[in-house]
Amino acid sequence: LKLFSKKQTHLKRNMDGVGNLTVSSFSSNACNDTIDDFRNQVYSTLYSMISVVGFFGNGFVLYILIKTYHEKSAYQVYMINLAVADLLCVCTLPLRVVYYVHKGIWHFGDFLCRLSTYALYVNLYCSIFFMTAMSFFRCIAIVFPVQNINLVTQKKARFVCVGIWIFVILASSPFLMSKSYKDEKNNTKCFEPPQDNQAKYYVLVLHYVSLFFGFIIPFIIIIVCYTMIILTLLKNSMKKNLSSRKKAIGMIIVVTAAFLISFMPYHIQRTIHLHFLHNETKPCDSVLRMQKSVVITL
Repeated sequence: LKLFSKKQTHLKRNMDGVGNLTVSSFSSNACNDTIDDFRNQVYSTLYSMISVVGFFGNGFVLYILIKTYHEKSAYQVYMINLAVADLLCVCTLPLRVVYYVHKGIWHFGDFLCRLSTYALYVNLYCSIFFMTAMSFFRCIAIVFPVQNINLVTQKKARFVCVGIWIFVILASSPFLMSKSYKDEKNNTKCFEPPQDNQAKYYVLVLHYVSLFFGFIIPFIIIIVCYTMIILTLLKNSMKKNLSSRKKAIGMIIVVTAAFLISFMPYHIQRTIHLHFLHNETKPCDSVLRMQKSVVITL
């Protein structure tokens, strides 16, 4: 991305903005329809709700976890870091609310535009990696409880969390390239997708890197770990543990389903949409459907 010339720099956008296009920006010669009103209303409403619920909800969870931190649970460490990541992202959502309330006009300068986009992806992939780490060490604790008892400790969990933060912060740094820019009406825009072909290519490459390392690999690890946990629980033939085994398996199903519902639709839709951007001829009805689906999944 750093190899772009100055002429191309103003076209750099972020994958976060793939839901913010008007139809005319896809194919200006085809039609002048737009979903901007639909997009602005949905995003401003949902981000407002998420900001309030997320701030107080994660704040409360963080308070409880810190208050009970003396219980020496490694999973508390992961949950605290998960709540912190969510809270940091939630703090940037009011900027998005203002952006969409003002019909897609950015008022907060280039730095906060970059930071808002960056915070979203740091939160996204920190959440995925923290959930993956929890699944892995829960698997270790249940499947190999004696051999690896020293791995599931608060100290190890803190070390893993620091590693995740450093990795995600550095790996997400390309998203800081998504600067604000002026459109043809001299309005300052943010969260918009690339329109230059070379920029589209680099964004597509960045997408597949993040898709593979940030979703597919963690998802495989989670599935393998929970499969091993379920098999281990089913091997336990003690009658008195039947109820607890059912609860544990039920919880595994819930966690896996939550992971899929939270992250899979977004990654699938992002893949489809980025390829859709490369198609030069796009019928208006197809563009409208695509844009609405992007708004929903984001």
